[in-house]
Amino acid sequence: MNLKHIILGLSFTLFVNFTIKAQTSNNIVKVSGAMSNVMKKGQLQGTILLDTIQNKQHLYGLGPKEYLKGELLIIDGKSYVASVNEDGSIKTEETFDVKAPFFVYANTENWKEYTLPKKIRTLKQLEEFIDKKTKNNNRPFAFKLQGIFAKINFHIQNLPDGTIVKSPKDAHQGQGKYERENIEGEIIGFFSTEHQTVFTHHDTYIHIHFINSERTEMGHIDDLMLNGKMKIKLYLPKE
Repeated sequence: MNLKHIILGLSFTLFVNFTIKAQTSNNIVKVSGAMSNVMKKGQLQGTILLDTIQNKQHLYGLGPKEYLKGELLIIDGKSYVASVNEDGSIKTEETFDVKAPFFVYANTENWKEYTLPKKIRTLKQLEEFIDKKTKNNNRPFAFKLQGIFAKINFHIQNLPDGTIVKSPKDAHQGQGKYERENIEGEIIGFFSTEHQTVFTHHDTYIHIHFINSERTEMGHIDDLMLNGKMKIKLYLPKE
């Protein structure tokens, strides 16, 4: 084998290794669309079909369903859609065949587990704790919590047909609102200090969805109360 073949072989090996590394990099956050376009400009149509996301291994993601007809959540490669039945009850199904007007997602395989301090009781305290804990980490990132939650208030978008959206107040019409106490499940969230009105609201650095352990109820969290007696596990991406 001559020098030219050796160089070509090494170049190919480096290219393959780089490609594999790029495809499996932990927690590279991607965003389609923007919350502000939906809430203020009325762009309700889907910007992404979830089934077109090529790498579904250890995939996490969240956002609303197109035309604000439900909520979307992907947990470790499984995609759930929650909507409101006519009687106000929750319908949850597992499918990737759904579109979102804005969506944030990442492939996160390796997690570091923490026990959430007992003093963390509110949604704001949780956000501040995560912010402080990750000052030196790569951002944005996905995170998750597991345990029994003292109280969760969440909603599911259910915009009436034909509604014209020009403001968040317009966009929130028809929401199904729910409250659950002492409920076991998971919270999936995304944290960023640079994406307010893109995938978080203007007054927060996190966007979080809840799903119960039976996978029968899911939605966007409006408020959260934790009880120090109930152990909550927080998972952050390993650097």
